[in-house]
Amino acid sequence: MTAYLALAISVGVLAILDTWLFGVPLAEMLPGLVWVSFIAWGCHFHSGGGVKGMTTAAVGMSFGAIVGMAAIWALMGPLASLGDFAGPVAVGLGAFVICLASKVPLLATIPASVYGFAAVAGATFLMAGGGDMDPAGALVPTVVSVVIGALFGIVSENLAGVLTKKA
Repeated sequence: MTAYLALAISVGVLAILDTWLFGVPLAEMLPGLVWVSFIAWGCHFHSGGGVKGMTTAAVGMSFGAIVGMAAIWALMGPLASLGDFAGPVAVGLGAFVICLASKVPLLATIPASVYGFAAVAGATFLMAGGGDMDPAGALVPTVVSVVIGALFGIVSENLAGVLTKKA
């Protein structure tokens, strides 16, 4: 089997499993966060695959989620007096921190941290459902979803490798 077809089969089958996992057994713990898993899965491949890609996705996205949580707290607290500029300033400060942190080798892939920042923001607004925002309450489900997605990345890659081996 070609590597191209093997990866397509691997990702397709595991996408079914990932979606089911978030839709049934993890539905209460990680409500609606399958998209975060898929972002981390893609980040795994975007970051070069293998253990490095998995680590970059898990660590970078988790760091970005922490920065995003802090940015949301800042816009709800000390930056709130800026009115319409609170959100943009909070995002700008978060982007600044993410770029500075890229000097740390584990955080060198800036897009991974940006994906995590965006994921926790989305999860915060999704979980708020028009009510009170709780970025801390969104952090753990986001990070768990990131780790699951990063694991699906390396599993899909390894499964594709097994499917391409000659008998």
